[in-house]
Amino acid sequence: MTREYRTGPVVRRRSQLPTSTHDKRLLDSSGATDWLHTDPWRVMRIQSEFVEGFGALAELGPAVSVFGSARTRPEDPVYEMAEQVGAALVRAGYAVVTGGGPGTMEAANKGALEAGGVSVGLGIELPMETGLNDYVDLGVNFRYFFVRKTMFVKSAQGFIVLPGGLGTLDELFEALTLVQTDKVSRFPIVLLGSAFWGGLIDWLRDQCVATGTISAGDMDLLHVTDDIQDAVDHIVAARDSLA
Repeated sequence: MTREYRTGPVVRRRSQLPTSTHDKRLLDSSGATDWLHTDPWRVMRIQSEFVEGFGALAELGPAVSVFGSARTRPEDPVYEMAEQVGAALVRAGYAVVTGGGPGTMEAANKGALEAGGVSVGLGIELPMETGLNDYVDLGVNFRYFFVRKTMFVKSAQGFIVLPGGLGTLDELFEALTLVQTDKVSRFPIVLLGSAFWGGLIDWLRDQCVATGTISAGDMDLLHVTDDIQDAVDHIVAARDSLA
């Protein structure tokens, strides 16, 4: 009879039989730690990140996620715009959620904090990141991008997206895909800064709509504006339409 080892629904035989037990690897401090980096253990860490994230944000209340470049300098007009966005969202009754880093994220957190609101930072473990900015009241650091992305959508009633790079575009198109595929209910997405976003809007219309890879109605999922109050009003209007 072939020897086998069972752990829940998993069956291991022959070359797949473990050479030691989990208890032994756990208790033997002099042993190898490679097991900490195997896929089953990563699943547990992923689960713990979801639990910690959901728990930390459970009582946050109405919130809006604000995105933009980590490279924006304080002297950049976009930095000041992000500060004003953070403050305007607080005045409208929202907490402000960002990636917790420098640049535009820092500015939005600063605006929210100085306006007397709740300032949230959802950080990510990256080699070049310096940790959460000083204006974050409630911060959660994640190992995994996809867990962090879930928290951005789960904790917010909409996105306001300022000029940014690949990370900003990643979050933008993730949200667009979720709305387009009806994975989330009506979720307002505002692009702030028509000069920056105009080329992308033109490309989506002239290439994607024109070739049928998206529908013309998908363009309505994006609200482009240069006015901060208009951006906030668009978020509020979407909320009120669901009331």
